[in-house]
Amino acid sequence: LSLYNTPPCFSIYVMVLVLERIKNNGGAAAMEKLSSIKSQMIYEITDNSQGFYVCPVEPQSRSKMNIPSLTGNTKGDDALEKTFLDKALELNMLSLKGHRSVGRIRASLYNAVTIEDVQKLAAFMKNFLEMHQL
Repeated sequence: LSLYNTPPCFSIYVMVLVLERIKNNGGAAAMEKLSSIKSQMIYEITDNSQGFYVCPVEPQSRSKMNIPSLTGNTKGDDALEKTFLDKALELNMLSLKGHRSVGRIRASLYNAVTIEDVQKLAAFMKNFLEMHQL
């Protein structure tokens, strides 16, 4: 029987593992630097795509963790976005579909996502752009 004051042991254990990982990888400053590097890779592709990928968020308000984008044009192209998501899934890139109420594409670059993962996404985005840009 669990009491109201029983600590959530598994949650505490997972938190300790996460904090140890952060500490062993350079601390918060290193995580901040990695976050900036990862988000910059994706934003550069979006910003230099000549309107093929469109980030609906003003540059000064952009997130380093969750990067939303429309594909095809400023209003988005549903068929092209579906193709993008299907091709990404074939390459084992999961969870790129945006929130169900908004749709579109959302790259979530959480701390567990590696530079290599983001490089793979960036290469895919560049390839997709070259194949589908008019």
